[in-house]
Amino acid sequence: MFEIDKLLKEKKRIHFIGIGGSGMCPLAEILHTWGYEVSGSDNNTGDNIDKLRGLGMRVILGQKAENIEGAEIIVYTAAILKDNPELVAALESDIPTFERAALFGAISRMYGNCICVCGTHGKTTVTSMLTQVLVMADKDPSAVIGGRLPLIDSHGIAGKSDTLVCEACEFNDHYHELDPNVSVILNVDEDHLEYFKNLDNIVASFRKFADMTSNTVIYNADDANTVRTLEGYDKRLISFGRSESCDYYPANITYNRGAFAEFDVMSKGEKIAHLKLNIPGEHNILNSLAAFAAAKNAGCTNSQCEKGISTFGGAGRRFEVLGEFNGITIADDYAHHPGELEVTLNAVMKMGYNTVWAVFQPFTYTRTKLLFDDFVRVLQIPDKCVMTEIMGSREVNTYGIYTKDLADKIPGSVWFNTFEEVVDHTLKHAKKGDIIITLGCGDIYKAAKMMVEKLK
Repeated sequence: MFEIDKLLKEKKRIHFIGIGGSGMCPLAEILHTWGYEVSGSDNNTGDNIDKLRGLGMRVILGQKAENIEGAEIIVYTAAILKDNPELVAALESDIPTFERAALFGAISRMYGNCICVCGTHGKTTVTSMLTQVLVMADKDPSAVIGGRLPLIDSHGIAGKSDTLVCEACEFNDHYHELDPNVSVILNVDEDHLEYFKNLDNIVASFRKFADMTSNTVIYNADDANTVRTLEGYDKRLISFGRSESCDYYPANITYNRGAFAEFDVMSKGEKIAHLKLNIPGEHNILNSLAAFAAAKNAGCTNSQCEKGISTFGGAGRRFEVLGEFNGITIADDYAHHPGELEVTLNAVMKMGYNTVWAVFQPFTYTRTKLLFDDFVRVLQIPDKCVMTEIMGSREVNTYGIYTKDLADKIPGSVWFNTFEEVVDHTLKHAKKGDIIITLGCGDIYKAAKMMVEKLK
C-alpha cells in the first residue's frame, strides 16, 4: 500500500498549501464531503477561495510557517516555489507532506471505475461534459474537474457510486500517479516542453498512461500523435473521429449562430443520437463525441448522452460568457496554448460580432519562448489583440522573453503591465456589437470581471 493511502485511513486533518488552485480545490471539496477536516492557504483571493470558505473550510490568505500547525497531512501544489516559507516549514516538520499528484492518486485508488480524461487540449470541457451526462443520468459519480461545472456549481463532487471522473493532466507526468480503469485520450501535442523537451517524450508519456489503463482506452482517431501513441496497443480500444471507420463519428453537420455545431452521432453506419451543442467551435464536435463514447461505455443510454451533452453550456473559464453590458459582450476563456487559442479565436470570429477583442495573458516564460512563432500567428486571428505581461507562475525568466517581443511581431497589438491599463484601453475603444474575450490560464479572468463592473 502507498504511504498516503494508509495515512488517509488513519488521519483526518489535512492542510492544503495553495488550496485555491483549480487542481487543489476539487480534491479539498471531496475530502471535506468525506468528513475530513480540511484547511488551506493561498496567496490570492478568488472564486475558489470564496467557495471553499462557504463550505466551512478555514482558508488563510498569505503563506506562513505557522499555517501548518495542527495538520496531520500536508498537501502542496506544484505551482508553489521551493522557497515558499510554508512549504519549507512543512518539509522540515514531522508532518507527512505530499505533492498534490500523490493525493490525487490515492483518491483515484478508492474507486473501482476511475475514468481519466487526458490530452493536451480539451480536458476540462470533456471531463465536465461527461460528468454532466452521468449526473443527469443518476449515475451518482464523483468528479475532479479543472473548471467549475455550473450543474453542480463546483470543481468536484463526491458521489456514492464507484465511478470517479477525473481530469488527468500530463504536466510533469503527474497523471502517472493515477489508477485509470478507463482513459480518454483527446490529443497529444507539444506542451510543457520545459519538462518533456520534445514530442517523442510526450508521446512516450501518454503511451505509459495508456499502458497503465486496466480496461479501455477511448481515443481520438483524427489526431495523428494519438494514433502514433497507441501503435501496437493490445487492450480494448474505442475510437471517435470524423471517419466512418471510427466507433463514433458525426454526420450532417450544420452550425447555428455561426459556430455552434449540430450533427447526428453515428455508430456502425446507424444514427444513434442528435447533438445540438451550446458551446462554440468546430473542435467541440470531437470533444462531445469523446464524452458521448465515455458515457456510453459507463452505461448511459443514447438518449441520456444526448440530453446531457445538448444541455451542457460550458465549464467555468471555457468560453464563459459573463454577459452583455451596454451592447458589449464580455467572455472569458482558459486558452493558453497556441492550439487552444486558435480554435477558440476562430470560433469567436464566426459568431457575427462587429469587432473581436482578444485580451491575452501569456503564461510561463518557457511556453512563450518555445512556442513563440505559433503565438504570433494565432494572435493575429482576432480583430484586436491586447496583452498583459507574461505571468511566470513557477518559473524565473531565464529566457529574457517579454510580452513586448510578441507585440513587436503582431501588427496592431498593444500590451500593458497592469490589468487596470488593459481594462481602460479596451473599454475606451470597444463599441456596441463587439465582444471582449479574456484568454489565459492565470488570473486574467480578474480583468474580465473588472470590465463587467465598469460597464455596469
